[in-house]
Amino acid sequence: MQSSSFLPEDHQTLPDHPGVYKYFNEENELIYVGKAKSLKKRVSSYFNKNTGVNLKTRRMVKEIVRIEITLVDSELDALLLENNLIKKIQPKYNILLRDDKTYPYLLITKENFPRIFPTRKLIPKRGTYFGPFASVKAMNNVLDLIRELFTIRTCSLDLSYLKINEGKYKVCLEYHIGNCQGPCVGKQKETDYLKDLEHAKHILKGNLGIAKSYFKQEMQLLAENLEFEKAQKMKEKLDLLEKYQAKSLITNPSISNLDVCTLVTDEKYAYVNYMRVKNGAMITSKNVELKKRLDESEEELLITALIRLQDQFQSDAEEILVNIEPENPIDGLQLTVPKIGDKKKLIELSLKNALYYKKEKALLQGLNQDKKDRVIKQLQQDLSLQEIPDHIECFDNSNIQGTSPVASMVCFLNGKPAVKEYRHFHIKTVEGPNDFASMKEIVGRRYKRLLEEEKPLPKLVVIDGGKGQLSSAVEALAELGIYGKMPIIGIAKRLEEIYFPGDSYPIHIDKKSESLKLLQRIRDEAHRFAITFHRKVRSKNAFGTQLTAIPGIGEGTAERLLKHFKSVKKIKEASEEQLTEIVGSSKAKTLMEWKEKNKEAVS
Repeated sequence: MQSSSFLPEDHQTLPDHPGVYKYFNEENELIYVGKAKSLKKRVSSYFNKNTGVNLKTRRMVKEIVRIEITLVDSELDALLLENNLIKKIQPKYNILLRDDKTYPYLLITKENFPRIFPTRKLIPKRGTYFGPFASVKAMNNVLDLIRELFTIRTCSLDLSYLKINEGKYKVCLEYHIGNCQGPCVGKQKETDYLKDLEHAKHILKGNLGIAKSYFKQEMQLLAENLEFEKAQKMKEKLDLLEKYQAKSLITNPSISNLDVCTLVTDEKYAYVNYMRVKNGAMITSKNVELKKRLDESEEELLITALIRLQDQFQSDAEEILVNIEPENPIDGLQLTVPKIGDKKKLIELSLKNALYYKKEKALLQGLNQDKKDRVIKQLQQDLSLQEIPDHIECFDNSNIQGTSPVASMVCFLNGKPAVKEYRHFHIKTVEGPNDFASMKEIVGRRYKRLLEEEKPLPKLVVIDGGKGQLSSAVEALAELGIYGKMPIIGIAKRLEEIYFPGDSYPIHIDKKSESLKLLQRIRDEAHRFAITFHRKVRSKNAFGTQLTAIPGIGEGTAERLLKHFKSVKKIKEASEEQLTEIVGSSKAKTLMEWKEKNKEAVS
C-alpha cells in the first residue's frame, strides 16, 4: 500500500485507482475516512459545484485542509482498510456504530492438555479464541454441551510431562464423577485428549455435522465389537448433539454457511440485525444501532455495519443475505436479496428483529425523556420555581489546608451532564483558605463572563454549601445586578438541607424524591470535578517547587519541562540533548549538574 498527501485544491490530480482517503482539519485531526473505487472521482465529488446539498457535508468540507490517500488493490481492500481506521480512530464525521460492550469469548489455551474457559479479555498469545458470543447464556449453552460430550479438564494445573511423571498430582472429584479422565496422573494420553479437543473446536465453529459423524461412526464400531455399553454412551452423546442442533435449527440444514444482515432507519439512526447461519442453525444474532453523521445512503450504512460485524464475529461466510439491493456492487462481497424460499424467510426473520430493536430503542428513548422531564418538573414544584430548571449550574470549592485553592462549575441541561460546559477556576483574589470569598469570586467571574458574551443565564444556580457560601454567591450576583434574575439555592451536605437566600430555615425535600437525587448528583459531580482538578494542580505545584528549588530554574522553565516530560522522574532520566531541545544549552547544563549532585535520588 502506498500513502500520499494532497491539498484540497489538488483533488483533480488524485489517481483514478481504488483506495482510502482521509480528511484532516487545521489541528491535523482526522475528521473523515472514506473508501473509493476511484479516488479521483469520489474525492472530487466533495469539492464540485453540487457539493453542499447536505449541511453537515458542507461543514465538513470547510474544515478540510489536507487530504491523505492510501492506494490498495481492490475496492474490497479499501472497504476493509476503511473499517479498521474508523473502528480505531472514530473520526467525528464517520458513521458511529454504537456498541461499547465487551463480549464473552471461549478460549482454548496454548499448553499441554489445553483447557476451554470463558473470558472477555483478548490476549492472542494465550491461545485460540472463539466468539464473541452475543450473550453469556449462548456461550454457556455451548460450553455445557462440550463438557457433556467430551472430558475436557477444568483444573488449572501445569500438566507438563515432567510434573506428571514425577507424580506431583492426585486425581480430583471431577475424575471420580467421570468428567475428567485423569491426565494429571497419566491416565489419559494427550493424543486422545487432543482428538476430543479437535471435535470441540468443530462445535465452536458451528460445524456440528463433523462431530455427529464422529459419534455415529464410534457408536457403530463399538456395536460391531459387541461393546454395547460404550456404544450406548455414544448414542446418548449423539442424541444430545442432535437435540442441541434441533433447538437452534431455524431453516433448511442444507443452508450451510451464510450471514444475514438487514437494516431499517429513521431520521437520525439506523438499526441493524446481523445473523450467522451454519447448517441451518443460527449461531449468532446481534442488533446494533448506527448514528448517521453525514447524508449516508441506506446501502452505505448497511455495508458499514456488515463489515464491522463480520470482523467482530470472525465470519467466514461466502454469501451474505441483505434486504437492500446494492446499487454499487463491490467485487469480492457477495450480497444477495432473496426473493423466495428459505433464504427469503431468513431475511424476514432478521428484519423482524431489526424492526423490534428499532421500536424498543424508540420506546426506551421516550421513557428516558419522560423521566428527565418528570424529574425537572418535580424539582420545579419542590423549589417553587417559576420556570422549569432545564439549565442548572453548580459551584464547589476545593482546597486542603489552604493549598492550591481551586473551584469548579458543572452544568446540567435537561437533567443530564453537559460536560463541554464544565469549567475549572484557579482562585486569584483570595489569600488562604477562605471558602466564602472564593465562592464570591468564582460566581462573579462566571456570570460576568456570560453577561459579556451575551449568553443565557441558567434557570437554577446551586451552591455546594450552607448559608455562608450561599450569601457570598448572592453578593457576587448583586454586584453584577442580576440577583433575582435567576433562582439560587445552597445545599448543605450533612442533612441535605436546601437554603434559599434570606431564609433562616432550610427546606427539606423527601429523601426518596427523584428531584433531591438529581440535586445530589449535580452536587456530587461538582465536588468530583473540583477534587480532580485540585489534585492535578497540587501535584503540578509540588513538582514545580522541586524544580524551582534548583538555582537558575524559574517557574516558566519548570512549567515547560513538566509539560514536555510529564514528571520529575522523567526529567531526571532525560539526556542533556533532550533537555537542551526544551530549555536551551545553559539551563540544560544546570540541570545536568543538579542531576550529578543528586545521583542517589535519581537512581
